[in-house]
Amino acid sequence: MKKIILSAFFLFGLNAIAQNQNVTNVTKTTVTTVKDSDGEKKQVKKENVQEVQNIELQNAESKELNKDMKATPVEVTSTTQITNPDGSTRTVDVDRSSYYESNGVQYSVKLDAQGYTVTAPSLKKPALLRKTSTNSYIYRGKDQTSIGYFDTNGNLVLETYDDKSDKVTVQTFAKVK
Repeated sequence: MKKIILSAFFLFGLNAIAQNQNVTNVTKTTVTTVKDSDGEKKQVKKENVQEVQNIELQNAESKELNKDMKATPVEVTSTTQITNPDGSTRTVDVDRSSYYESNGVQYSVKLDAQGYTVTAPSLKKPALLRKTSTNSYIYRGKDQTSIGYFDTNGNLVLETYDDKSDKVTVQTFAKVK
């Protein structure tokens, strides 16, 4: 009796852990080496993309031996992990590194150790984007400090307060596709 109960539990236990998903994991590692007067510094960027698709059959109740799979949506999760030269690590859920355009000028936004850097041909020194706890960014340029965020289309939007006019101006940087 004991053997029958154990074997039944074993069989049903195996059925419960059967995989009903297609899972794909892709990891891309990029090492950036910067040489300056202080020496050589390496920054490691690991991008992990996981795709999960539930497996469903078109005619699950039919008595056919071979059954076709039903097309189901794929859930994609992407995370980026950055290891700085000092050994500290941070994780970015969505990497917003790309090229953006505003008023005919093209800007490059790239991940750095604490957030993003914004560069353009007209900027002598890169501007900085630093994430806040409210899912927005502080933009710090040469003469400007603004609050920024990424809209639903992936564009960078900067809101700047002007003391003289007592108004907030909005500048949109359209993502270049």
